[in-house]
Amino acid sequence: MAGERDGDGVDGVWRTSVAGVALNTVSATIEDVARAAQVSVATVSRALRGLPNVAPSTRARVVAVAAELEYVADPTASRLAGGRRMALGLVVPMLGQWYYAKLFSGVEAVATIAGYDVLPFTTSGPGGIERFVQQLPFRKRVDGLILADVPFAEGQFAAVARTGVPMVSLGAFAPGVSGIAVDNIAAARLAVAHLTSLGHVRIALIGGSPDDPFHFSVPVDRFNGYREALSAAGLSFDPALVVPGNFSAAGGAEAMQQLLSSPSPPTAVFACSDEMAIGAMQVARDGGLRVPEDLSVIGIDDHDISAYVGLTTIRQDVIGQGERVAQLLLERLQPGGGHEVTHELHPARLVVRRTTAPPPVGVPPGG
Repeated sequence: MAGERDGDGVDGVWRTSVAGVALNTVSATIEDVARAAQVSVATVSRALRGLPNVAPSTRARVVAVAAELEYVADPTASRLAGGRRMALGLVVPMLGQWYYAKLFSGVEAVATIAGYDVLPFTTSGPGGIERFVQQLPFRKRVDGLILADVPFAEGQFAAVARTGVPMVSLGAFAPGVSGIAVDNIAAARLAVAHLTSLGHVRIALIGGSPDDPFHFSVPVDRFNGYREALSAAGLSFDPALVVPGNFSAAGGAEAMQQLLSSPSPPTAVFACSDEMAIGAMQVARDGGLRVPEDLSVIGIDDHDISAYVGLTTIRQDVIGQGERVAQLLLERLQPGGGHEVTHELHPARLVVRRTTAPPPVGVPPGG
């Protein structure tokens, strides 16, 4: 690939020539655009549809290359014969949360390239999972199903499996079903180990609700990782330092108010989501505490706004997870596609910013 910019700076026009790709032809494919722009086909799909998580310079380059190659997306080009509905179902506990919106974006980017639509299904509300199982709303509407963090009971899962619709999972692994997941125990250990390495000994956990109606495995795994990291550092577990935050900024704020009102407040907080961490930081600052000089805070996710508020966090690539789980399902839908069950663990990594530091000078061990 040869390319050059006309003019000065990042606003120059990008010209591209690609070996084997004729310029100004309507036969250009999305793969041609990706090769010329030196990005993945998923990035091309996201950029051309205005989806988030594409750098402005990358989006401009993709748009310029697509225009020069006269690439025109044809949503029917990949549609297959044989009764395919050309739709994938994404089953999530709820649609409003940042995580699931990002996940949908990743799934859709890959599905669109293959000519598939994505239909969301939710199990939210009282009795939502049982209602979903009784109605099985995806029947005759999708070619395959992605189960994302849906805690089916054994009998409920069996009822879904009996429909014969190919499935993959994201989050908790399902029996006999390929899937991907983040090791949430390891992610929590990494977060708490960062705090203990700074010298903190009173580390609070803001997590999920003990009476969670969804029975998510994520809060449990992150709690277990928290305890393992404390033990590895030779620190005792104090249940008074564990407060529910319900995975929202408002919940994190309420949890922080409770922690600060205790006789021996923590010097550091591990919040099981960035949204809870941001709510906790605001309450701490409103109360006159400096973050991180007086109180360190770390989250998990790397939410879109975390970099802007300087939050130290554990990053998981949510869009990348969505792209990968969609690829797994599409592989299963191919003629003769393999049916070997595989479980992939996706990495999470520590991103150190401005909300963690050693504990205040003069704070005795134990508070």
